[in-house]
Amino acid sequence: MAKHKKHTNLERRNNDNFAPNEISILGTNCGVISDLVHKVSEKLSNYKLTYFDASHAKDVERNRLSEFTFHHEGNLQITTSGNVNKFEQRLQFAQYDYVFINGNHYQGAKQILILDEAKEASVLKRLDQLDSIQFIIKLKKETEFFDFLVEKFPNIKNKVCYTIEEVDKIANHIINLVQEKVAPIKGLVLVGGKSTRMGKDKSELNYFGKPQKEHAKELLENNNFETYYSVQTESSVISSEVEKSQNEIPDVFLNLGPFGGICSAFQKDPNSAWLVLATDVPFVNDEVIQQLLKHRNPSKVATAIKGKNKEFVEPLITIYEPKAYSILLQYLAQGYSCPRKMLINSDVEIVEIDDSFIRNVNTPEEFENAKKEIKS
Repeated sequence: MAKHKKHTNLERRNNDNFAPNEISILGTNCGVISDLVHKVSEKLSNYKLTYFDASHAKDVERNRLSEFTFHHEGNLQITTSGNVNKFEQRLQFAQYDYVFINGNHYQGAKQILILDEAKEASVLKRLDQLDSIQFIIKLKKETEFFDFLVEKFPNIKNKVCYTIEEVDKIANHIINLVQEKVAPIKGLVLVGGKSTRMGKDKSELNYFGKPQKEHAKELLENNNFETYYSVQTESSVISSEVEKSQNEIPDVFLNLGPFGGICSAFQKDPNSAWLVLATDVPFVNDEVIQQLLKHRNPSKVATAIKGKNKEFVEPLITIYEPKAYSILLQYLAQGYSCPRKMLINSDVEIVEIDDSFIRNVNTPEEFENAKKEIKS
């Protein structure tokens, strides 16, 4: 008898303890850790970073009111009545490229160990937390490895080691750790729209000797992207064998148009970035795709194409990073299903190109004119 499953087994984003990408720093006093984080963060200004620490105040009464104080320069001070909760923190930290953690208070999935002779007992107490040491920092160059560290980790002396003053080297090492987790890109060709004005399925129109959906798919596959068709289906259930053989991702967010297709792709694989391409923009060519890839910024929510004379970005010629998924769902929870609205109000890398490359073809007359222009 098959075992009853209470919940659907969804694909999950690869998270560390509190964030998609984190590192805890421990082994010395909290002031040294905080100072190091701030110095390193100045060297990593291209990335979105945050520092996760515990309050060091004593005998604090529980807040009955959460306060959010915004400053016009963008700073925010939060006083909350909430507690640390790994699921809540993962939502809060989903938009950050890297989260530094004060390892004296919280355990990170990866660690930087600082050797401080005055804190040997503290390190011994947290020895079990040291399960993924990335590198060592010495407060003093002459500091020796503690005996219990060598006993537990016989190869620890072979770990990369810096002194606390080598901020540039430490920052470069962390940059490498950030870049290791940059998401791969997959392709998503949107098909199956209503095509009301065209009177027929725009994805089946022939500009290049084949249905446009096939041309768009080849355009992405030529850049070595595993590429899928986003399809609407009457049924929300489709066998995995059919899905796999047809390279299709059926909409599981029904009746939401392209928004639902993008969210369905992220539900299938929340650990990839998705390069989304519509089939009603036949002038998009490899040059446009290369521009998009050249300027891709994984630290942003997305990298989007915008016509030089257009007011807004094109949401269906865009690379959506994994961090976009939670934001899309937040907009959906507010009753919005427009990907452009999300992009306009988010931190997005914009790539401007000539308007002629991103013209939409929506009517039979526009189709005939576009076909003539492409042939000539």
